[in-house]
Amino acid sequence: MKPDVFLRHLDENPVIAAVKDMDGLEKAIASNCEIIFVLFGDILNIPEITARIKTADKVAMLHVDLIEGLAYRDVSIDYIAKYTSADGILSTKLNLARRAGVCGLLAVQRFFLLDSMALANIHKQYSEDAACAIEILPGIIPKAISRLTKDISAPVIAGGLVNDKEDVINALNAGARAVSSSNQEVWFL
Repeated sequence: MKPDVFLRHLDENPVIAAVKDMDGLEKAIASNCEIIFVLFGDILNIPEITARIKTADKVAMLHVDLIEGLAYRDVSIDYIAKYTSADGILSTKLNLARRAGVCGLLAVQRFFLLDSMALANIHKQYSEDAACAIEILPGIIPKAISRLTKDISAPVIAGGLVNDKEDVINALNAGARAVSSSNQEVWFL
């Protein structure tokens, strides 16, 4: 699959099913989602999992960091290209994204936004020639805060990427007791 086709899928249906088990896979296949991120499996069952997705005429993207039996080495991508029907991979590792392109697979590079330093490092770690897209986590912080504050009794402090008054208000409205920020301007709001 070419990157422009993948991007067209994103435009036509921006909801991607990220599946963690076989039950989730079946639900994703039955859904309207055109793209499926596979976040489980091992080297023995991943060919079957990708075949199931492709039979349903959906895009199969494997999160190689989470597939048991694969290492952070080029040979893992070679294995996926040779023994599965996957369209591409997800990984936090730039070398694997680059190898995917060499093997004719798409790559989505995944980043965890833990704080402002992580955000700044994306520019250093992302390679446009390797990945056709990036995935940023967490995606919806206020919802995560709200969910967390309902599940635990401890006060929640929202930190990371709190850069302005709107961020502070959103976090507090979502249920955070306080926010932490390395942005000194926020300290004086």
